[in-house]
Amino acid sequence: MKQRISILVAVMEIALVGVSAAFAGTVTATATVSAGNSGNLALSLPSNPSMSDTLDGTDQTATYTLPLSLNDVRGSGAGWNLTITSTAFTTGSHSLANTASTITSLTTACVTGGTCTNPTNAIAYPLTVPAAASAPTAVKLFDAAAGTGLGRFTITPTVSVAIPGNSYAGSYSSTVTIAAVSGP
Repeated sequence: MKQRISILVAVMEIALVGVSAAFAGTVTATATVSAGNSGNLALSLPSNPSMSDTLDGTDQTATYTLPLSLNDVRGSGAGWNLTITSTAFTTGSHSLANTASTITSLTTACVTGGTCTNPTNAIAYPLTVPAAASAPTAVKLFDAAAGTGLGRFTITPTVSVAIPGNSYAGSYSSTVTIAAVSGP
């Protein structure tokens, strides 16, 4: 009798395993993730920055910041860089030196509400911002290595402007051009 019960239990176990296997199956879930912003980098510039200084006969430095918004929603991990150039600060027929502007420091932050892959920057500061009367050659301001810099960021360079003690008083202006370029 014990042998019959053992055989009956073994047959029932095999039947249950067969039943549960008959109802198992697998599916493959897919998700399509598309590049945002038409597959391009997006760069937003701040309103016109300003600074002021009072001449006293000594060489001085005035500073301003450029809080930039950069979105890399391409999803490629190709990396990117920012370039900068400017015209010389001028007022009437007077100008500051072509090497007057220097980026002394730079901060980056992921925009709240998003997840970022922080950019790995290889640019050293201080960095002289090239200036000329027109069309100076741009230099890299920031460099996000491949596989970094994905997401939305605020990048804020601090620009120092050297003002010699023998400068002319006036309202000086400079045109600063910043571009976002694909690739480190």
